[in-house]
Amino acid sequence: MYAIVEIAGLQYKVEKDQQLYVNRLGGEPGDEMSFDRVLLTDNGSVQVGAPVIDGMSVVAKIVEHVKGDKVIVFKKKRRKGYKVKNGHRQLFTKIEVVSIGAGSGAAKKAAKKEAPKAEPAKLAEVPAEELSKAAEPKAEIKKEAKKEEKAETEKSANPNSDYATVNFGENHELNYHLKKHGLSQSKGNRETLTELGSGLKEKLGKRVLTHEDVDSLIAENIAKFDEVKK
Repeated sequence: MYAIVEIAGLQYKVEKDQQLYVNRLGGEPGDEMSFDRVLLTDNGSVQVGAPVIDGMSVVAKIVEHVKGDKVIVFKKKRRKGYKVKNGHRQLFTKIEVVSIGAGSGAAKKAAKKEAPKAEPAKLAEVPAEELSKAAEPKAEIKKEAKKEEKAETEKSANPNSDYATVNFGENHELNYHLKKHGLSQSKGNRETLTELGSGLKEKLGKRVLTHEDVDSLIAENIAKFDEVKK
């Protein structure tokens, strides 16, 4: 009986009690190793794996670790003064085939098949009503936050609306209100409006005034402003 087995990345044709050299294996002399990647067996009838034969293995014993013949590696570049000479000895392991047949591989696979699969942990079952109730406050908070953001964006997008505030440090905003009421956009009118605005802020206890507040302020104190000269 013989078998084709893969050992350390290479394929070998082996028989019982046969000795052969393979690439260096881990282990000490006298240790037995099992190789489960059996690709083909012939024991009167040929059995071919796809790609390996299930339950089939080759058991071998390590005889010794050896080195192969020395190989000289010489490199030279002409007219460059470059010469390098190295030697190399490949590491091998001498093994002896003990048996070919059903081995530990089959036992491992059988154990894997027999081991029951652990059931995934189930999440605690929570009634749908409780989940919906827990989600409601969050949804309401999100809606309110969106409404506030929308209102703020509308204010900033329309600076001329009654909800936007007036910056008394900007001449163009003061000129806008003076022109709106048919008044002169002179420096004197702007100073008068600024003084009246400061007084109104103190009276109302506000830090800022809206456009609506400024319009009412001008209408109440229209006599204190100069009209446009015709």
